[in-house]
Amino acid sequence: MYKVIYLIAGTYRSGGMERVLANKANWLVMHGVAEVMIVTTDQRGHRPFFVLDPKIRRVDLGINYEENNGGSFMNKLLRYPFKLLRHRRRLERLLMAERPDVTISMFCNDAGFLPRIKDGSRKFIEIHFSRYKRLQYGRKGLWGIADRLRSRHDKRIVSRYEKFIVLTNEDRAYWEADSPVPNICVISNSRSFPPLRYDEECHHTVLAVGRFCEQKALDRMIDAWDMVRQSPASDGWRLRIVGDGELRSRLQRQINQLGLNDSVTLGRSEVDMISVYRNADIYVMTSLYEGLPLVLLEAQAAGLPIVSMTCKCGPRDIVTDGVDGLLVPEGDVDSVADAILRLIGDDELRHSMSKAALKASDRYAEEKIMEKWVELIREKQ
Repeated sequence: MYKVIYLIAGTYRSGGMERVLANKANWLVMHGVAEVMIVTTDQRGHRPFFVLDPKIRRVDLGINYEENNGGSFMNKLLRYPFKLLRHRRRLERLLMAERPDVTISMFCNDAGFLPRIKDGSRKFIEIHFSRYKRLQYGRKGLWGIADRLRSRHDKRIVSRYEKFIVLTNEDRAYWEADSPVPNICVISNSRSFPPLRYDEECHHTVLAVGRFCEQKALDRMIDAWDMVRQSPASDGWRLRIVGDGELRSRLQRQINQLGLNDSVTLGRSEVDMISVYRNADIYVMTSLYEGLPLVLLEAQAAGLPIVSMTCKCGPRDIVTDGVDGLLVPEGDVDSVADAILRLIGDDELRHSMSKAALKASDRYAEEKIMEKWVELIREKQ
């Protein structure tokens, strides 16, 4: 049996990356492919949000990078190098003691130094965002300079690994826009559950799931819903947003100011999301950027027609426009509202897209995706 170690900041959030890691680690252990350890830097005593097999070992290095989040540029600049040095020393001691066969970075703070640790393990790095993640916000000043420098440096970082795994062919093209990346390969996320049974019952619910943070741009979704509510066709329908995060209060204020309390709810993340998807009719996403959004794979497996902005990356890979969902231009809030109203007002279209979504979901069956990971892990160096 192989020994695999995953490196991630923490497992206590309800995000897609944490869910994907839990799914993969559980599958590898349950199928007897590998002994798995998950090493974190910022767990801070929290329990994992998603259930992990008891055989998966967990170690936190106690670096706590996130203590400096939200501080000034100079605060982070002064403290980060010392934390990085402590991180490298503690991780090196652990890897030298464990001697794993494969060590996989989730592109966290270890990404820059992991290949230099000579513990004998094969080093992989996987990214759950797009090539242009650092540039999406267009930050100015010192932060903007840092974003551009780090984005250029990312390509040098990934070149040091044996394997660099991206989630979509779209993102692969971005990474190889200037020059080839010989170690790059594409392995998609898998859906989190088998396809649900097709159900024509209408719950009059539009659903969104995601962390309440800048990346998910849920304020755009609420603005789109404000437009939807102007149409009599939306009577009786509601928007349910499920998640957690630092922007909950801001989003609730927006809902209050627009007078949408009667039709918009901010729910909490749940470990078992199947019932959440089962009680919705349409799924909507307005993110600024993604990697390959797990929520869209889950929505498809639940048979939900998807309305999504065409952000980088993922929506174009998952949704076939006009077949199992509707794609709208990035940032076009009006078109999101129009697409939602089109699906609300056309039962036949909604049902046909629902059936197509269930069929399309087979591309992301867990067995198919994990076969690729097993092949990578077992591949001789």
